[in-house]
Amino acid sequence: MKMLMQIALVFGLYWISQGVEMLLPFPFPASVISLLLLLILLGVRAVREEQVQDLADFLLGNLSVFFVPAAVGIMQYVDTIRANAIAFLTICVLSTVLTFGATVTVTRLTQRLMERRKRS
Repeated sequence: MKMLMQIALVFGLYWISQGVEMLLPFPFPASVISLLLLLILLGVRAVREEQVQDLADFLLGNLSVFFVPAAVGIMQYVDTIRANAIAFLTICVLSTVLTFGATVTVTRLTQRLMERRKRS
């Protein structure tokens, strides 16, 4: 039952974000809006970490399954990928390095904020 409530919370936030997306005068993905809403709710403590922890652990534990359709879809474009292999490789390396850098920065910031919260 606990997991169902967590799923309901996440889907509820997504449905709200779809409404927000329709109201915006510019394109912005509803999935990003829902993540921002969840971040805000966690930040103001309207939602506690424990209320989404089990679902988050489950989704992270099964994350590789979500990439299977994308990997299969890429197989349709092998010729295009081969023709532009250097460009694709360059983009992949640069985006990986930038993603690692952003992840390290956000993780350090989060750790500092959590330490401050524990002290107070």
